[in-house]
This record gives sequence, structure tokens and C-alpha cells, in this order.
Amino acid sequence: MDKAKKINIAEDAPAAVKVKKRKSKSLDRKKGRLGWFFIAPFLIGFVLIYLPMIVDSIYFSFVKIEAVRGGGYNPIWVGLRNYSYALLEDESFSTKLIESLKQLAFNIPAIVIFSLFMAVLLNQKMKGRAVFRAIFFIPVIVSTGIVESIEVQNSLAEAQSQMTDISSGTMSSSSSVGNELISILQVERFFSGMKVGNQLLTYVVAVVTEVYSIINKAGVQMLIFLAGLQSISPAIYESCKIEGASSWEIFWKITFPMISPMIFVNTIYTVIDSFTSQSNTVIVYINEIYGKAEGNVRSTAMSWIYFMLVLLILALVAAILSAYIFYQRRD
Repeated sequence: MDKAKKINIAEDAPAAVKVKKRKSKSLDRKKGRLGWFFIAPFLIGFVLIYLPMIVDSIYFSFVKIEAVRGGGYNPIWVGLRNYSYALLEDESFSTKLIESLKQLAFNIPAIVIFSLFMAVLLNQKMKGRAVFRAIFFIPVIVSTGIVESIEVQNSLAEAQSQMTDISSGTMSSSSSVGNELISILQVERFFSGMKVGNQLLTYVVAVVTEVYSIINKAGVQMLIFLAGLQSISPAIYESCKIEGASSWEIFWKITFPMISPMIFVNTIYTVIDSFTSQSNTVIVYINEIYGKAEGNVRSTAMSWIYFMLVLLILALVAAILSAYIFYQRRD
């Protein structure tokens, strides 16, 4: 009798496994359907509103607009003429692109490193931790939307009021220059005995002078790093301390690898945020070209060149960082 029961149990086991697999597949299908349901408003809006605009934008980048008597316009196909003008004839556009790339190469390491450093500090157990987190996130709220536009207008008005000769562009105010010189002197004095290279010193000085902008752009990245740090199990840190690992070893062997997916996300976000900022020199120049003669089609071509450049940089950053990302297994 016992042998017969064992045989029946063995025969029923594969059937039970199949039932579980079917239930899991049906559950995954239900979740997939719910996912499509939640993104359906975006897809409908994209297809009905944004997709026709994108198609028209691509079309207008290959044509030339001629006004017609009595109103209206007549598009004339010119092929890659607008693109060749933007890349080969318009020197200002190429210069702005290079400046934007240099600014990007400066912003990414500074913002990501600063946000990671502050997230590690704010993740420590201390009194008033929530207050400190709010303080570091306030600049993100202040520097968005209408507040950012007001700040840009105020800075432009202040710069114009400080001009002594508008034609030559000289500035009468020496406060900003004085502050920059003070920061440069302090940093050079600090690194004078460390025998560091001039390139590193130049980069550090630039970070010090742009610390306000870095803090404003590091709030979202800081929150993402905090979420990643809080997802690490405390048991891992406890076991490392029991084994005698130092804080430095714990950070590089445990924290840094496990937070590497957040570094990847923040790097991609920083690239996109830097390229789409209102203060970006390329976007400002494209908006200026838009209001000039034949500026509509030329600015459209410049926008698509800029868009493709952003996609290329994102692909390169993703390809480089993906080789160093550590994903924890949840098995």
C-alpha cells in the first residue's frame, strides 16, 4: 500500500507543477494587460497628437518655405540643404554644439559624484535627517518651471545693468570676478602641496565656481541614490562589520557595486537634463534662429541634428556603463 501511494504521489507531482506554471503564466498575462491599460492614455495621446507633429517636423526639415500671395505658404523640397547649412555654413551652431558637449563632460561627473556623496551622508542615522534631505531637495523645486524662467530673466537684467560699455561687453561689477578669484586662490593654495596636475586643478576650480548650479541639478539624482541605498539589506553590512571590514572597504566592495544600477540611471538622467535645460546654449541658439528669415526650417533641421547627437551620446554612455553594472539576483 505504501508503495502504491508513493507511485501516485510521484505521478501527481508533474501535474501540480504544470498547474502552477499555468497559473503563473496567466498571472503574468493579467499583469501585462494591466500595464497596457495604464500606458494606454499616453499611447493614444502620442499617436493622435505627438506623432503627426513629429512627422511634420521631419518633413519641414527637408523643405524650403515660400510665401504665397493671399496668405499661406508653398513648401519646396531641398533635400539635405538645411542640414548642410547647419553643419557646414553656420559656424555658430557647430560652436554651440562643441560648447554643449564640453559642458556635458563637466556636468556628468560633478553632478553624479556630488549626489552620490550627499546621498551616502544623508543615509546615515542622525537627528534631523528628514530636514537635511528636504534642504538639499529645495533647490530642485525652486529651479523648475516658472521660477527658473524668472531667475534667468533676473540674471540677464542684472548682467545688462552691470555693463559699462554695451558695444564692447565689458562688465563694471567685480563681485563675481572677485568671488571667482578668491575661490581659485583658495583651491590652488589647498592643492599646492599635493603635487596634482594642472588639469585636475582646473577641473576642481571649475567645480567650486559652479557649485550652485551643481547643487540645483543634483536633487533628483540624490533621491534616486537614497532609494538605492535604502534597498540594500542591513544584514549585508552587519556581516561585513563582523568580518572586520572597514567603512572604506564596505563602500567599494558592497555599496558601490550594489548601487551601480542607480549610477547608470542617474548618468542617463543627467545627460538628458543637461541637453534639455533652458539654459543650454544650443537650445537658446535654435530658438533665436527660429524667428529669422528661413529660420523655421533651418531651426527644425538643427533640432533634429541635436536630437540625433543626444541619442548617440546616450547610446555610448549606456554601452560603456552597462559593462560595469552589478545586478543582484533575487533567486
